[in-house]
Amino acid sequence: MPRYEYRCRPCGSTFELNRPMAESSAPAVCPEGHEDTVKLLSTVAVGGSASAPARAPSGGGGGGGGCCGGGCCG
Repeated sequence: MPRYEYRCRPCGSTFELNRPMAESSAPAVCPEGHEDTVKLLSTVAVGGSASAPARAPSGGGGGGGGCCGGGCCG
Protein backbone atom coordinates (compact mmCIF):
# COMPACT_ATOMS: atom_id res chain seq x y z
CA MET A 1 0.00 0.00 0.00
CA PRO A 2 1.44 3.42 -0.91
CA ARG A 3 2.62 5.81 1.77
CA TYR A 4 1.71 9.48 1.42
CA GLU A 5 3.30 12.40 3.26
CA TYR A 6 1.26 15.35 4.50
CA ARG A 7 1.94 18.65 6.25
CA CYS A 8 -0.41 20.24 8.75
CA ARG A 9 -0.90 23.94 8.11
CA PRO A 10 -1.93 24.96 11.67
CA CYS A 11 0.87 23.18 13.59
CA GLY A 12 3.47 22.70 10.81
CA SER A 13 4.09 19.02 11.54
CA THR A 14 4.61 16.47 8.79
CA PHE A 15 3.20 12.97 8.95
CA GLU A 16 2.74 9.92 6.74
CA LEU A 17 -0.30 7.76 6.04
CA ASN A 18 -0.55 4.37 4.37
CA ARG A 19 -3.67 4.38 2.24
CA PRO A 20 -4.92 2.95 -1.05
CA MET A 21 -4.24 4.96 -4.20
CA ALA A 22 -7.99 5.46 -4.59
CA GLU A 23 -7.90 7.50 -1.34
CA SER A 24 -4.77 9.52 -2.14
CA SER A 25 -6.76 12.73 -2.66
CA ALA A 26 -9.01 12.26 0.36
CA PRO A 27 -8.55 14.76 3.23
CA ALA A 28 -6.11 13.71 5.95
CA VAL A 29 -6.29 14.69 9.62
CA CYS A 30 -2.96 15.29 11.39
CA PRO A 31 -2.11 13.37 14.59
CA GLU A 32 -2.97 16.53 16.60
CA GLY A 33 -6.49 16.53 15.12
CA HIS A 34 -6.16 19.42 12.67
CA GLU A 35 -8.00 19.01 9.39
CA ASP A 36 -6.20 21.71 7.36
CA THR A 37 -3.50 19.55 5.76
CA VAL A 38 -1.78 19.40 2.38
CA LYS A 39 -0.35 16.36 0.60
CA LEU A 40 3.36 16.74 -0.17
CA LEU A 41 5.10 15.57 -3.30
CA SER A 42 7.43 12.71 -2.47
CA THR A 43 10.39 11.33 -4.32
CA VAL A 44 10.92 7.65 -4.81
CA ALA A 45 14.29 6.12 -3.99
CA VAL A 46 15.23 3.01 -5.87
CA GLY A 47 18.20 1.03 -4.62
CA GLY A 48 20.54 -1.16 -6.55
CA SER A 49 23.82 -0.99 -8.35
CA ALA A 50 24.93 -0.92 -11.93
CA SER A 51 27.75 -3.42 -11.89
CA ALA A 52 27.64 -4.26 -15.59
CA PRO A 53 26.11 -2.49 -18.59
CA ALA A 54 22.98 -3.97 -20.10
CA ARG A 55 23.60 -6.03 -23.22
CA ALA A 56 21.38 -6.74 -26.15
CA PRO A 57 20.17 -10.32 -26.31
CA SER A 58 22.28 -12.46 -28.58
CA GLY A 59 20.56 -14.14 -31.45
CA GLY A 60 21.89 -15.82 -34.55
CA GLY A 61 23.98 -14.04 -37.09
CA GLY A 62 24.55 -10.56 -35.64
CA GLY A 63 24.45 -7.24 -37.54
CA GLY A 64 21.67 -5.64 -39.51
CA GLY A 65 17.94 -5.86 -39.19
CA GLY A 66 15.85 -4.99 -36.25
CA CYS A 67 12.86 -2.75 -35.81
CA CYS A 68 13.05 1.01 -35.91
CA GLY A 69 10.06 3.12 -34.97
CA GLY A 70 7.61 0.27 -35.31
CA GLY A 71 8.70 -0.86 -38.78
CA CYS A 72 11.32 -3.46 -39.52
CA CYS A 73 14.29 -2.31 -41.52
CA GLY A 74 16.47 -4.96 -43.05
